[in-house]
Amino acid sequence: MLQVLTVFVGFLIFGFSENIKGPAIPRIQTELGLGELEIGQLLSLNSLGYLLACTFTAWLIRRIGIKAVCLISFGSMAVSGIFIFWSHNYPTLSSSFFLMCIGNGMLEIGLAVLGARIFVRNTGTMMNLSHFFYGLSSTVAPMVASGMMTLHVGGRLLDWRDVYLIILLLSVLPMIPALAGKFPAHSNMPEDRIPLKTIMGDRVIWLLVAILSFGVISEMAVGGWLVNFLEKAYGWSGPSSSAMLSAFFLCFTLGRLLLGPVTDRIGFALSLILFSAVSGVLTFAAIFAGEPGAFLFAAAGVGIAPVYPTVMALIAQRYRRGSDAVITFIVTLMGVGSVLGNYAIGAIISGIRRMVSGGDGDNALLRGLQAGYGFIGLCAILCALSAIPLYRLLKKRGELL
Repeated sequence: MLQVLTVFVGFLIFGFSENIKGPAIPRIQTELGLGELEIGQLLSLNSLGYLLACTFTAWLIRRIGIKAVCLISFGSMAVSGIFIFWSHNYPTLSSSFFLMCIGNGMLEIGLAVLGARIFVRNTGTMMNLSHFFYGLSSTVAPMVASGMMTLHVGGRLLDWRDVYLIILLLSVLPMIPALAGKFPAHSNMPEDRIPLKTIMGDRVIWLLVAILSFGVISEMAVGGWLVNFLEKAYGWSGPSSSAMLSAFFLCFTLGRLLLGPVTDRIGFALSLILFSAVSGVLTFAAIFAGEPGAFLFAAAGVGIAPVYPTVMALIAQRYRRGSDAVITFIVTLMGVGSVLGNYAIGAIISGIRRMVSGGDGDNALLRGLQAGYGFIGLCAILCALSAIPLYRLLKKRGELL
């Protein structure tokens, strides 16, 4: 129970740390005088920290154990909150976010490896249930962050630095069950390891890399760009924009809670095709419908939600003995895609904005934001398209899960 509690509470805190940035980024941009390209670079640098964590976390798990890695990741997230609180310029803020994302990366791999070891039955359902807690905290995180920035404490209005400090210090809470629990040991038997050469020669793994990369870009980019989009494209207020982001994560959470059993029933590969395609179609529909269709941005969360846990469930079932190595390889390359994806969104917004009326005026900004957000929808469609050859390959081999 303590292992399961660590996974569930860990994902709960992970959701908070990842998704308070939605309401915070417009304030950071205004206070520090940053452009969209610089925001894209900031988010890409965060993804780079995540990517760096991917390169050493599996090795660290083998050296010191999954329990110690989870404790270190929670601790580094708490420390990064203190550093963000003291950040007053772009370089120090970028460095602090970088540290936070190293902790996030270590935590995500640690929780994924732990889940693969302990969820041996109803894997799809249990993986989606554990990620449900990520969606749950992600749902309330934007509203909590937005609400906190309206509070006065000691005669001072709380700002985005205070929000990051308070939320990230909550990372000490899941350290309690992690310290008290006895975690499954890593097997060091040679037959339980999958050589890197074998991993790199497996077509299924490369298809999973593509699926997860496109899916995670589409999922994670919403937290960083939706509030910015609604405030600048449609002139929405901060609380209203944050409420729509919370609505996205509410749909996201319901998707993971309700669709987990569906993935077990119809199969992992078919689920990836159907759900990610729905998310992409809804995102493009929201863009073309304009402000009246903004609710479709939230509805898209239902489709993209099951992608990550479904891929993890497929890995846990197909690579039961060598899941640690496979997860690390796939998530590391996914991190590369995430770095490029966040940078691309910022670059697309800036580039299209300059192309329209020389970058001046509200129409140029609107077209740039629409193009950038269109890239998010495109990634969901590419996720679905990448899952089609996976389905065909596994069906041909008689290995559909």
